[in-house]
Amino acid sequence: MTAPRFTHVTSKAIAILDADVDTDQIVPARFLKTTSKDGLAAALFHDWRGRPGFPLDDARLAGRRVLVAGPNFGCGSSREHAPWALLAWGFSAIVAPSFADIFRSNALGNGLVTAAIAPDAHAALVAALAADPDGAEVTVDLVGLEVRWPGATARFAVDPFRRQLLVDGVDELGYLMSLETAIARHEAAIPPERRFAPAS
Repeated sequence: MTAPRFTHVTSKAIAILDADVDTDQIVPARFLKTTSKDGLAAALFHDWRGRPGFPLDDARLAGRRVLVAGPNFGCGSSREHAPWALLAWGFSAIVAPSFADIFRSNALGNGLVTAAIAPDAHAALVAALAADPDGAEVTVDLVGLEVRWPGATARFAVDPFRRQLLVDGVDELGYLMSLETAIARHEAAIPPERRFAPAS
């Protein structure tokens, strides 16, 4: 099956720099009753809305596709609703010093790129955004495994299989289907005496 293809994104960024932001803060538990992604943009950081200066309340920032987050982003319980809500709001990539493992897996599985960069590079990126909040653009390049912003570049790593699925624009099923010819060729080369015999 096909999936959204991701090679890179270039956008102005939104910074939410709190450490240890957990999935219940990203999407409160009362919004987990739905199995649909529709409407989850409104649930994103729902209980943080209304805080003075909270960036998702600023209509001028709508359309920004890169979130710069703090360390251990996405910790807590496993819930796919967290990356669903981030994608529904419009984010394509998150840059942070570190991510919770389950969140990272869920995010990549849903097409949301997680770029973990070194703490000193993250601090430089945060400083660049603070110096030019309305102009600095950030590029998350999944092909080159780089995060770039004016005057600087930082490397990040992604599971190679997940990376290839995103770059090719296929999900796991689509990947398996792409191997159908090779699988058939392999099966045809197996001697009859070694082939699986169904139980009678």
